[in-house]
Amino acid sequence: MNATLERTVKLGLIGDNITRSKSPRLHRAAGKLAGLNVTYDRLIPKDMALTFDEVFEQARSGGFRGINVTYPYKELVTTKVTVADPLVRAIGAVNTVVFDPEGPMGFNTDYTGFMNAYRAVRGDANPGHVCLIGTGGVGKAVAFGLIGVGAETICCIDLDADKASALAEALRALGSNTKVETSSDAVAAAQGADGIINCTPLGMVGIGGTPLACEAMLGASWAFDAVYTPVETEFLQDAERAGLAIISGYELFFGQGLDAWSIFTGVDLDHGALRAAIQEEVQ
Repeated sequence: MNATLERTVKLGLIGDNITRSKSPRLHRAAGKLAGLNVTYDRLIPKDMALTFDEVFEQARSGGFRGINVTYPYKELVTTKVTVADPLVRAIGAVNTVVFDPEGPMGFNTDYTGFMNAYRAVRGDANPGHVCLIGTGGVGKAVAFGLIGVGAETICCIDLDADKASALAEALRALGSNTKVETSSDAVAAAQGADGIINCTPLGMVGIGGTPLACEAMLGASWAFDAVYTPVETEFLQDAERAGLAIISGYELFFGQGLDAWSIFTGVDLDHGALRAAIQEEVQ
C-alpha cells in the first residue's frame, strides 16, 4: 500500500450521461474490501454549470486523490496532465488521473481493460479482421488493445475522416504487423469482418441507438460494445441474434476499474470478491 495514502480516499468521475455509472459502486466496494473509506463523486460539468476545465480544477484543489474521466473528455484531459507512458501518449486519451504533489498524472486503463475482456471470452483466438466503429477516446484505446491481441486488420471507422486517419497513422507508427485501414461507412466496412466493435456513445443511457443494424453483422464471429450502461445494449442484442459471440462492455469497465484502483491506491484486491460485491448492482 502506498505509504502516503490516507485512510480516506476521495475519488470521482468526470463525464456526461454518467448518472447510472457503476464506477462509484466499484470503487466504494473496493474501499470496503481494502479497509479504506472511499468517497466517489459523479462530476457532471453541465449539471454543475461549469466547464470541464473548471470541474477538473475544482477536483484538483478539492482534496481528490484522483478521478476517472469518461465520454466526452478523454482526449481533452490529455492537455491538463503529464503522461509518462509513451504508449498512452501515442493513444492520445486518458481515463485515469492522479493528483500527485508534482502535478496531475494521466493514465489509460481502457486498452488493458479491453485486452483482458477480449481474452476472457476469446482466449488466444486471433481477432482477425476487425471493424472498429468510433475513433474517439475509448476507440483509440481499444484500437491499441487490438494491436496488443494481434488483430490482422483494423478498419477505423468514423464520420469524421480526419479522426479516423489520425488514429490509423498512430497505429501504423507502432510498426506492428497489423494492417490498418479507414472508412466512413460502417455497413460497407463490416462486410467480411471477423469482429465488430462499437466505440461510439450510441446505446448508452441518455443517447440510445446502435451504429450498425443486425443484418450488417451477419457473417462476423464476434462483437464488443464499449458501452456498459446498460449492459445489454441494442448493439449486443443484435449481434447475438446474428450469431456472433459477444463481449460485454461490462468486462472492459471491470478491468479498467481494477487497474484504475491500483493506480489510485497501490492496494491489491481479490478480483473475485470485488466482482461479487458489485455484480448484484448490474442490470
